[in-house]
Amino acid sequence: MEKKYPLPPFTEETAKQKIQAAEDAWNSKNPEKISMAYTIDTEWRNRSEFINGREAVQAFLTGKWEKELDYKLKKSYWAHTGNRIAVRFEYEYHDESGQWYRAYGNENWEFNENGLMAKRFASINDLPIEEGDRRL
Repeated sequence: MEKKYPLPPFTEETAKQKIQAAEDAWNSKNPEKISMAYTIDTEWRNRSEFINGREAVQAFLTGKWEKELDYKLKKSYWAHTGNRIAVRFEYEYHDESGQWYRAYGNENWEFNENGLMAKRFASINDLPIEEGDRRL
């Protein structure tokens, strides 16, 4: 059985470790590596898109980084309980035309007993910014 440490139930310290691991993985922009942190049948809502399963996660992330260039993400702890973690985040990227954006959002995560994320629900808003206004 696959395990992804730390395992639930989470403490504030282990929730923050899980968040940092997710941030590091997403900043690698490696869809295959990232997808291994999720259950085979993971359920996502990302903005208005519904994604189910690791293969769909890989396809989604591949497409994401074909459009969101020079992507850089920062996640921060919001709350946790048992096998759930709430995260705030922001990331920056530019599109093909060179327009930069900062995206803000919240994620709600639910993990199985082996520390794999079974559910990820993300609400995200994009703000066009000038390149000189980048923070990440």
